[in-house]
Amino acid sequence: MLSYLARRLLLMIPTLFGIILVSFAIVQFVPGGPVERAIAQLQNADQAGSLGGVNAGAVDVASRYRGAQGLDPKFIKELEKQYGFDKPAWERFVILARDYATFNLGRSYYRAEPVIQLIREKLPVSMSLGLWMTLISYAISIPLGVAKAVRDGSRFDMWTSALVIIGYAIPSFLFAILLLTLFGGGSFWAFFPLRGLTSDNFADLDWPHKMLDYLWHITLPVASLVIGSFATSTLLTKNSFLDEIRKAYVQTARMKGLTERQVLYGHVFRNAMLIVIAGFPGAFVGAFFTGSLLIERVFTLDGLGYLSYESLINRDYPVVLGTLYIFALVGLVVNLLSDLTYTLIDPRIDFETREV
Repeated sequence: MLSYLARRLLLMIPTLFGIILVSFAIVQFVPGGPVERAIAQLQNADQAGSLGGVNAGAVDVASRYRGAQGLDPKFIKELEKQYGFDKPAWERFVILARDYATFNLGRSYYRAEPVIQLIREKLPVSMSLGLWMTLISYAISIPLGVAKAVRDGSRFDMWTSALVIIGYAIPSFLFAILLLTLFGGGSFWAFFPLRGLTSDNFADLDWPHKMLDYLWHITLPVASLVIGSFATSTLLTKNSFLDEIRKAYVQTARMKGLTERQVLYGHVFRNAMLIVIAGFPGAFVGAFFTGSLLIERVFTLDGLGYLSYESLINRDYPVVLGTLYIFALVGLVVNLLSDLTYTLIDPRIDFETREV
């Protein structure tokens, strides 16, 4: 187990390097970078004369940037130096890789803050949404999937399948708007707050009231995410249990006089759960980032999802690459923890003999 763990940890290094290399290369070809955006904000037809006349040097330098004609080439070079584009791409990538090795993710172009500090500020929101959604989704889907497998073909199975599919078909952001309208003071009841993760007086509350305030704010966002998140894991649990129930060892256990509960949870459960656990990393990381972006906007939650989206729109490359690096690292770690969890459910699995 230790040698397998060491190999997996070592393989994270080239994996992260490859992700950052590809992302960095793509960024170089995306139009409308920070220098172009700065020029677009400063340069217009009325300002062209006041910022300096056109000369041969200006045309040569400004030709790389659309709309930069008429600007002093020294001014453009200062912009390039400010945003770190005064060096060739390969040198910038070497500096980036060296800094990322020590978790120095640089500074935001527009927020004037270190990227790691921005991530720390936004992380609690995304962690709250991702963890609660994943835990509640699995807490619903596993018992429901087992119950559907045991009652396969019954009216309970058909009705719950219909409800699960309907929930899966409802977009989470539309359900979020519905919840806000019904319970957020939109047109009916004002049971829950409209925005934020905590109240304004959160710091003045004692610990029990802080927990209640936090749960009060997180109820509607998490409910919006959960509505369509457990369909896949429910059906996966059901089908996995059905496959195991039909195997010979289950019939043997029943003939030995074991109760149905002992058969299901003493023999079938650990085998059936392996495939369900395999989907946990994807579910967690999806909820951690992409699944919460629209929900963060609907409920005005300032999390990592919206930070990444806003940074991409604004071409804030240090934040874009920094958040991507963190998400990739989280995904790799969660994937490793998922593999290690296999041994807790089924100790017969031996990772030492497995090729990574």
